[in-house]
Amino acid sequence: QVQLVESGGGLVQTGGSLTLSCAASGGTIERSYVGWFRQAPGKEREFVATISWRGGSTYYGDSVKGRAAISRDNTKNTVNLQVDSLKPEDTGVYYCASGPLTMMVSSINTPKEYQNWGRGTQVTVSS
Repeated sequence: QVQLVESGGGLVQTGGSLTLSCAASGGTIERSYVGWFRQAPGKEREFVATISWRGGSTYYGDSVKGRAAISRDNTKNTVNLQVDSLKPEDTGVYYCASGPLTMMVSSINTPKEYQNWGRGTQVTVSS
C-alpha cells in the first residue's frame, strides 16, 4: 500500500506562510485525488484542499479559500499545500490523503471518501 508522509509543519506567526508537502512511497498517487485535511484539538477533521490527478482541478475549503494553493508533481509523487496569511485558527494537525479517481466532486470534502492517510504534521500559528 502507498504510504503518505507529510512534512513542513511547524510554528509560524500570524500572517506568515507555510508550505506543506505530502510524499508518497511504495507506489504512485498519480491516478488519485489527493487532499489535505486538518484537525484541531476537540474538533472534527476539516477539509482544506484537494487536487485532481492531473492537477487540472483544485478545490478548497471555505476556511482557506483565497489563501491556499495546492499543487502536485506526479513525476516526484508529491503534493504540496501552501497557506498564506496564516491565522491562529489554522492551527492543527494537517493530514494528506488519497482517494480514488471515481470520487464524486460532491464528496471531495468528506474524509471517509479518502482511503489512504498520512500520520499528519503539526501546524501551530501563534497570535
